[in-house]
This record gives sequence, C-alpha cells and structure tokens, in this order.
Amino acid sequence: MLTAEQVREFAVRGFLVLPQVVPPGAVHRANGFVDGLVAAEPPDPTVRGPYNYFRRTDESPELRSLLTKSQALDIAAELTGSGTLAEPWQVQLALNIPPNPHRPGMHHIDGAPHDADGRPGTFTLLAGVLLTDQLTQEAGNLWVWPGTHLTHAEYFREHGPDAFFTANGYPPIPLPEPEQVCGRAGDLLLAHYLLGHNIGGNSTEVTRRAAYFRVKRHGHDPRWREFLQDPWLDYDGVRRIVGS
Repeated sequence: MLTAEQVREFAVRGFLVLPQVVPPGAVHRANGFVDGLVAAEPPDPTVRGPYNYFRRTDESPELRSLLTKSQALDIAAELTGSGTLAEPWQVQLALNIPPNPHRPGMHHIDGAPHDADGRPGTFTLLAGVLLTDQLTQEAGNLWVWPGTHLTHAEYFREHGPDAFFTANGYPPIPLPEPEQVCGRAGDLLLAHYLLGHNIGGNSTEVTRRAAYFRVKRHGHDPRWREFLQDPWLDYDGVRRIVGS
C-alpha cells in the first residue's frame, strides 16, 4: 500500500498524509460520538483554541473503528513491520475552537512529564485521523517541523537519552521552517514520535477535529533509551528500504 517513494519521504520528513484511508461511514460515526461528547461535556463558552478529550478505545467503538474498520494500522505497520504494532488503548480527540489567532513559536515532542514508573511516555508513531476538512492553512491545522525526528535523535545521541527529562518535551535543537498539515476528513497522518509538532491557529468558522492515536511497537517500552537515539529502531520497513 505504501510505495518505496512514500517510505523514503517518511524517512526524510518524518511524516506522511495519506488521502481517504478511513471510510466516510467511520468518520461519520466518530463525529456523531464527538457531537454527543461535546453536548454532554461542553467546553467553557470562553474557550478558544485547543480543547481535548481523552477516551479509552475499548470503551469507544466509534473511535476505535477509525483504525479497526480501515487500513490505517496495516499501513502504519508497513513502516514498522507486519504484526509489530499494538492497538493503542487511548485516543485523543483534539479540537481547535475558532477564533484562534495563535501561531506557535516552537515545537515539542510528546511524553513529558514522565509516567509514574519513571519512564517517559514515548511511543513509535502518531496515527492521526482528520475528522474535519483542513484544506487551507490557519484552519486549526497541526504544525510540524520536517526532519526534526532525525535532529532529535542526534541530540539524544550527543546528550544521552536521560536529557529527555531536563528538556521536558522541548529539546533545544535548530528548527527548519514549519509546515501546516492540510487534508480532508478521512485522511490519515502518520508521524514519527520524534517529529517536532505543535497546535496552530484557526481563522475559520469551523472547529477543527482530529483523532490522535499514539501507537507503540510491541516491546517498545523497555528500549525507550535506544529508541530516542536510533529513530529507526522500531521501523523494520523503513530500514529495509533506506537502510539504517
């Protein structure tokens, strides 16, 4: 399903946006779930910009089906290896409520603060499903800094993986120009864990919706220190095409 060119693009840029991976019916059911959630637990009327709900996937079949009733996980596994990915236990519903003139000044990576066991919340890749169209910039889009998955790995090789804790999600690396992720409802974003990203503004009249799944390869947790320094440790499919 992924071409060699797409795998090489992921290796260099750290992300892919794949059109219409999730069927319209699954997107419709997920949006119906979000409608009910917003009605039952509405944001404060003064809230503008990001607003998030977190739900267990095993208790939210309408959200779980975005992965299980589509080819999303199978496509992601082409990067990591067949049968290597665990189904994520949690989903983040990320809203961006207009008007929101915010423009992020810098990036971050997820996983801080660390978990109760002392391990940072690293994972293999982010699988994001767009639930609304984001066809133009400043439409609540996610911002990404292409190539920073590699720069972050260089940083952790130089300073050691425990530098994650002092960086607190904001490793001080040089940044390229950011890009805003555009797409239609049903498009799939696959992003490397180490890719720098942030939430942008929303100058439209539509609340941006996206569902984010933090996906781990089986066996990821015990070797998080190695993963921070070797971005392709979890990615057999990438190594097969582009090497290490």
